[in-house]
Amino acid sequence: MDEKVIIQKTLRVPASAGAAGDGTPVARQLDAALLDVGFSASRALLDHIGALAPEPAMELASTVVSAVRELVGDHVSHNAYFIGFPDDVPDTVEFWTERLRAAVLTGGGPVLSGAVNLLELPGYGTYQHTYEELLAAHDELVAGTGDRVTLLHLGDTAEVEAQRLYLSLAGRTTTLGEADLEILSRLAVACMDGVQPTGIPVRENRAVLNGVRLVLGRPLVAVDSTTDVLRLACHVSGGDVSLATPTRFRAFPRRERRVLLAALNQVVAASPAKLGDVARYAERWKRLGERLHPHEYAEWPHAREVFAVARGERRVPSLAGRAEEAFRAGAVGTAASVLSAAPGMLLRSADRLLRQATQPERAAVVEAVTAALGSASGRVLCSLREHIGNRLTPASARMYASRSRNAWIGPDRRSPLPAELVAELSSLLDAEIGSRLPQPERPLLVDPEVLDVALPLSGKATEGGFRVLPRGSRASVSGELLRFFTYWRQTSRRTDYDLSVLLLDDDFHTAGQVSWTNYHHDGAVHSGDITDAPDGATEFIDVPLTVGGRYVVPQVNIYSGESFDQVAESMFGYQARTLDQRGAPFDARTVRARSQMRGPGRVALPTVFAKTDHGWQAVWLHLHLTGRPSFNRVEDNTFTTADRVRALMERRYLTISYLVDLWRERTDVNTWDGRLPDEPVTFLGLEAPEGLPEGSEAYTLDRLGELIPE
Repeated sequence: MDEKVIIQKTLRVPASAGAAGDGTPVARQLDAALLDVGFSASRALLDHIGALAPEPAMELASTVVSAVRELVGDHVSHNAYFIGFPDDVPDTVEFWTERLRAAVLTGGGPVLSGAVNLLELPGYGTYQHTYEELLAAHDELVAGTGDRVTLLHLGDTAEVEAQRLYLSLAGRTTTLGEADLEILSRLAVACMDGVQPTGIPVRENRAVLNGVRLVLGRPLVAVDSTTDVLRLACHVSGGDVSLATPTRFRAFPRRERRVLLAALNQVVAASPAKLGDVARYAERWKRLGERLHPHEYAEWPHAREVFAVARGERRVPSLAGRAEEAFRAGAVGTAASVLSAAPGMLLRSADRLLRQATQPERAAVVEAVTAALGSASGRVLCSLREHIGNRLTPASARMYASRSRNAWIGPDRRSPLPAELVAELSSLLDAEIGSRLPQPERPLLVDPEVLDVALPLSGKATEGGFRVLPRGSRASVSGELLRFFTYWRQTSRRTDYDLSVLLLDDDFHTAGQVSWTNYHHDGAVHSGDITDAPDGATEFIDVPLTVGGRYVVPQVNIYSGESFDQVAESMFGYQARTLDQRGAPFDARTVRARSQMRGPGRVALPTVFAKTDHGWQAVWLHLHLTGRPSFNRVEDNTFTTADRVRALMERRYLTISYLVDLWRERTDVNTWDGRLPDEPVTFLGLEAPEGLPEGSEAYTLDRLGELIPE
């Protein structure tokens, strides 16, 4: 297993099994190198490297530095178009005029012909200096007391750390993002002969693990629905395990066909009603049937029934279909009774049932919901609790976010739920969720910074990276200046990404913007437009926190070229600095967060920064707008962006503080003030401090998903 992945996911460095010796000079060099990128090694880690022979010590140190540089985006060169940025950036019109003058002096070209394309003017959109020349034009960074220092801990051996990460990801009660699913797949190969998870609650995770087992010739585990088999076939064909998009199935060897058909046969034989799930994905089942050849295997008649249903030769109504018929007939009580066979589906439909129920029916619906609580997953319970908490009044706008993070807005036409009903359901859910929380064996020590982190109910609502929080999470912002950056490197064709900032007032109306069409606004400065990135390109925007406006919304628009899913690499991040800090435009020590940019949209909205009574906060969005196929600009999507920002800012998310409040009722909970405890504790925070007493356990950012009850 790649040790860099373990370091990046856990901030734990696997211990080396190299020969002993004197690696003290290497340890000192590592300590200095880490400080240059905003990290620090724990005393145990430095002692471990210092006790290794020089060669293994240097190998481990090189791995550590490489891992953390990639984590914060320091593995690439972040050049700026204007070499003096944030100083010496001209007025936009002045710059364009200068480019026009240069075009005339060099022969005119499109200017003399009467057709002017600003993006094709000489010197526009391409670097006029090297990265080394940019560094030479800037002084060293002035160290600030608020600069980030992230602590790296010494872990166990790489095998033990890989096994621990594998069990953590496989056993999550919430869906994983694309990057984590890829890591899980690689870990499954490395850990196939080790300890296996006692349960795999999430079906997408299950499909990934079974994909590895199928290819390696191992028995499948926990296949209990026809859709499990379809997900597995999609995964091993390189398709979408979430089934959000169709998959082109590959050819399956006879051995794999027999395994898949035997699994289908066993599922249907045990529960014929599960054939009702087939019609939802009928076309995909038909395509899969063309690859599996079920007619060749007479020993598995129940598997052949799946494809008969897909072809329409047999009709088996699904549970959802039967419930929908009851809804259309106005029989809400009947719909609730039908859905009671699937507790998760019932709870996800609870709002609709309660809205449409008559007063006599409402009691029956509440009774059905109450009976289902004990059988539903913790993720569904927490999702319903969050939903119910937002149903006392209609939302100003209703936002729909897909698994691919595309978002669209519509009016909220739902009637509010009665306050007494919301209170009753909330109390029932609190009791059930609280009863499932693990009982800490030690006092709970909570870092206040983690309290406003939204519960990671879905890995699909986030991106990979450094200090990336789930959608709806809030993090305090220090410093006097925000510096946003986006980097991209095209794969095969010219690609132009544009970093922009939209400013909104208290009522979410436009208060200004900074982009390639407007380099300056109220102290904010753009670094210049780059339109081609064969070797990678970066754009920056500085925004002083004295800027007018209540909300600062950075966004990345695809003006032309490859999508976020097609480029070789793309990222967004922000730095926090004081006004008198100089240095190069990018310095890893000032990076507060860096996220990958992946998704199908043409406009990315990673975060919004909000001015509150207690200072500025970063609020994570992880949203995409569909946008136009090309020529996207901040000026063209101000209204759609503002609508989505408003919908998210007004929503009340379930956060870690909710779980902490439930824990307070049955365990000792203390707030961490920076002082180390004397006795072992269960620490809850974004990062674990150095020096926790022996026997302590830490739930940090990489493990917050484990807190969601099963």
